[in-house]
This record gives sequence, C-alpha cells and structure tokens, in this order.
Amino acid sequence: MEPFLKKVFVGLPKTIGEKEAENPMEREWRSGIFKEPVQGPIWLGKTKLTGDGQADLKNHGGLEKAIFAYPVEHYSYWEKELGTHRLVPGGMGENFLMEHRTEEGIAIGDTFQIGEAVVQVSQPRQPCWKPARRFGIKNLALLLQNTGKTGWYFRVLKEGYVEKGQSFTLLERPLPQWTVARCNEIMHVEKQNIEGASELAQCGLLAPNWRKTLNKRVEKGEFSDIRKRVFGPNE
Repeated sequence: MEPFLKKVFVGLPKTIGEKEAENPMEREWRSGIFKEPVQGPIWLGKTKLTGDGQADLKNHGGLEKAIFAYPVEHYSYWEKELGTHRLVPGGMGENFLMEHRTEEGIAIGDTFQIGEAVVQVSQPRQPCWKPARRFGIKNLALLLQNTGKTGWYFRVLKEGYVEKGQSFTLLERPLPQWTVARCNEIMHVEKQNIEGASELAQCGLLAPNWRKTLNKRVEKGEFSDIRKRVFGPNE
C-alpha cells in the first residue's frame, strides 16, 4: 500500500513557560514544535512549507531537514505505552503525518512524488528534549530513540504544492538496505558496530551531519554525548 499524506502541519516558533519557574520542565523555552493542521494546498519550498519555521536553526530546518515526517500509527502506541491522551497527531512537531509507512519500510534516498513536489528521505530524526518539555515526560526523547519510533526528514528535490489526502508515489529506491530503522540501530543501539557505521557513513544520500558523526566514531572512536540532546535544560 502506498504511503499516504494524512495531514499537513505548520507553525512558527513561540515562547512559553515561566522564566523563574522552580521546575526546569516549566521554565521558559522557545520552539517551533507547536504546529497546526493545514487545509487545502500549501507550497513546499526547498527548506520548508509556507508558514512553517524553527526556533533552533542550528539543529532544525535547512535543506536536509526541510520536512519532518511522523507515522500516525505511532500515536496509538504512545497513548497505550505512556497512558496519556495528550500525544495526538501533530504533537511531535511533524509537518507530514504519514500513514502506511513506518521506519522499517522507508529508506535513505527513497524518492517520492507528492502532489507537485518531489521529496527524498535524508535522515532519521534524532529526538531532542523539546517533545519531552512539551508533554512533561522527562525521558520522552530517550523513549523515542530507544524504540526507533523517531520519524524522519525529507529534503526537497522539486518544489510545488502539496495537500493532505495525497499519496506518495515512489520514484526511486537506491538504498533499500538502509531503512530508517536500520540507521537508528547503527547510530543508537549497535554503537560498537564499527563496520556498520563505516558502511552507513559512506552512504552519499545520508545527510552530511549523520555522516560526520559516524565518521568520528569510525576514525577517532568518538561518541557524541547524547545527554545534552535528550535531556538538555529539562534537568
């Protein structure tokens, strides 16, 4: 079954919280994670959808992270696993809510026609502390990472209008072995698999930042400290 664009979300950064809050999880923070559903066609440019934005341009947005996609199927899992109804579609900050495709069934370099646009899978998402802050679940980024339910990013090869309800038509699948799920395993689970890291780092369609991180592991034995990313100022 073809992947399906169930909903489209956009949103501009906003600041919430209290500057002097005693609990770090309640302190002031700024993020573009708060998205609203879009009705009708919307323009997909090289770096983002019209009306979308990111607060942290160092770690979000840009050519390699133009669109964040997340499977709708994961939300029922999180509702059951975490015992909360607060995690609803759009909650992870995704632009594309996708149906009929998860991390196991989509690979780096997969190229799709969606509406007028053409998009290509560039990398898995590496979850940061912001979803945790949004939902008040301190270890949420770690749970996303450890389950592999991370979602992924698209780069935009051809700009154009897209709209919810459209199907993704696969145009090319050059690297079926490098599913998003497999990439997550290499990066986060099989940290001592240097051969696997080396092979993945040589994947030219993988986003440069991922390749750089993997090359540091292979060439220098360097492993990035994930604590700052997954917990950050929430601690």
